[in-house]
Amino acid sequence: MLKILIPTAMLIPSSMLIKNKLLILVTTLFSTTLALLSLQWLNNPLLLNNTFSNQHFMLDQVSAPLLVLTTWLLPMMIMASQNHLKTEPLPRKRLFLVNVAVMQLLLYMTLSTNNLVLFFILFESTLIPTLILITRWGAQPKRLEAGNYFMFYTLMGSLPLLTAILLMNNQNSHSYMLMTNDLSYTPTPTTEEIVWTACMVAFLIKLPLYGLHLWLPKAHVEAPIAGSMVLAAVLLKLGGYGIIRISTILPQTYVSMMYPPIIMALWGLIMTSLTCIRQTDLKSLIAYSSVGHMGLVISATMIQTPWSISGTMILMVAHGLTSSMLFCLANMIYERTNTRTIFAMRGLQKYMPLMTTMWLIASLTNLALPPTLNLVGEIMIMSALYNWAQPTIIASATGAMITATYSLYMFLITQQSTSPKDMLIYPPHSREYLILLMHILPILLLSTNPGLIL
Repeated sequence: MLKILIPTAMLIPSSMLIKNKLLILVTTLFSTTLALLSLQWLNNPLLLNNTFSNQHFMLDQVSAPLLVLTTWLLPMMIMASQNHLKTEPLPRKRLFLVNVAVMQLLLYMTLSTNNLVLFFILFESTLIPTLILITRWGAQPKRLEAGNYFMFYTLMGSLPLLTAILLMNNQNSHSYMLMTNDLSYTPTPTTEEIVWTACMVAFLIKLPLYGLHLWLPKAHVEAPIAGSMVLAAVLLKLGGYGIIRISTILPQTYVSMMYPPIIMALWGLIMTSLTCIRQTDLKSLIAYSSVGHMGLVISATMIQTPWSISGTMILMVAHGLTSSMLFCLANMIYERTNTRTIFAMRGLQKYMPLMTTMWLIASLTNLALPPTLNLVGEIMIMSALYNWAQPTIIASATGAMITATYSLYMFLITQQSTSPKDMLIYPPHSREYLILLMHILPILLLSTNPGLIL
């Protein structure tokens, strides 16, 4: 653990000291090396017994896949932002790399800490570099409004969580450990319901739950490509990770308490999928699709069965790679056409046939085509939900059908239609193909052995 954590921390001073000509190259190679080293955490037998790095940080089978995903994302974020940064002066390039490195470091610590209070502090600390990324490097004037939505939604949801954590700690002589089943706190039934609700609100906003999701499309649309990638791939998954962790230390709750979030999540799966069909902004379409997929994650984490938790972990990793790839593809078109309107970027197959293949792969993985990793996660979650309550199959199956509809719609409109007469597009760079391959290869390899994530 520390052999990844400490070199990542050293990226911060390195980004300020590396020579100008070697800045992007060295940071990309360094972060790629860390990403390759982190692969040893997948399916590691030592993680079965929880691997403690020290008193405050540890790894297990829940945190390891998300940590590998976070590490794998860093070099892709740097490469995807090169075109965006080429017009920036050198000090701002260095500031961008420092900001991204700080974000990665905070994400590592959040996903590996075993202290509840420290988890809350680090969970909230990830807001700061993300907010800077959106408000400073966003392309449109509305980025400030998006930053306000992002900050206040998550902060307001975190206040009840902080209150509940302080209450639990004050009732005991020690601080709760996130990765143990410590149930020494036994409140009254009313207090039990209040504590459960207070702890869940922050994570349901982060995922987000339908009805609490209004910050997400704004943040995704206005963020630069690096911000969209890290939001879709990792920051949303902190909500699911937090629910899995904190559920083990919360008092036993009534089943009736789970009904409202599960109902809203499954309803949101259908409604956001229908919203995607009528979207004209490509980034907004991809952002709303994330809300729908996270509806399945919320439902699975609420019922807390071994089958549903396994499906949740698989779907979070699969969705992180797929949505990040879709945002990269959308950004590559935006850099050439200067528009995010779907109908203004028609007929791209004529200009970029190999890129159309990448679009097809991304669209098919998004709709969970067999035998991709996305399908494995969705089937496991749907099976767990069906065993828990049979009527849930209606909502989950309907959502899957509509997801396939808008995924194919997105592909056909952007690639197969007649292109505008004045469209002039330069061919893709090798760097862009490399970014897409770094998304596709993990999806294909993990699809052959999903057990690496379990």
